[in-house]
Amino acid sequence: MRIFAIQIQPDMRFSIIFFSFLLLAACSKTKTYDMTVTGEVKGLKKGMLYLQKIEDTLLVSVDSVTIDGDAQFLLHSDLESNEVFYLHLDKRDGTTENTTIPFFGEKDTVKITTTLRKFVADAKIKGSEIQDQLNEFWSMNTKFNEKRLDYIKALFEAQKDGDQAKADLITEQMNSLLRRRYLYVANFAVTHKESEIAPYLALTEIYDAHVKLLDTINNSLTSEVKKSKYGKELDAYIKQIKATEPN
Repeated sequence: MRIFAIQIQPDMRFSIIFFSFLLLAACSKTKTYDMTVTGEVKGLKKGMLYLQKIEDTLLVSVDSVTIDGDAQFLLHSDLESNEVFYLHLDKRDGTTENTTIPFFGEKDTVKITTTLRKFVADAKIKGSEIQDQLNEFWSMNTKFNEKRLDYIKALFEAQKDGDQAKADLITEQMNSLLRRRYLYVANFAVTHKESEIAPYLALTEIYDAHVKLLDTINNSLTSEVKKSKYGKELDAYIKQIKATEPN
């Protein structure tokens, strides 16, 4: 049996080392994500942060990070289109209230800074244009909710006093407020028809409105938004309603 020995020339050795380095670099390349969520929870020493979203009506975690001394965090996720995510804090002390920050995720870097003491109330979110739109909506929606609570309190007092005429008037005012709120949401959605916030608000804020109002929003959406997650869901929801309506 003959044994053949191959002598490797110096220039060949260099080529082998070079291509081996390229192969190693390709194998160790860090995965890139559509969205990066970074920030800090001031005052947090130990705990877990979860990046969550809704999938098939279930809340699932897509990434997580352990906080142990350093309050800064880094989370990632892929996404087909802009959608709402949730930054959830597990303090590991059994606390469940005010531990989840909702925000509109985009294919970019989103920065969230907040505090441990007021995790939700102190949250500041930067890097998401749609989040700015959502903040604008929440600001006005809060006023509707506060007015509704005032009416509920007044209605309770009128009923306690046995003043039926006043109770009927307050009930009428509450119904009028509800109609104004529905129209405000619909108008806000149509005004932002080029944004995924439009179908999102239709699905979450006025899903029980008359189908004609939902249709108005759906028909105003740009073709790009119609292809998004919420755009498809709104269209499917409207078709479902129409399919169950009597002819």
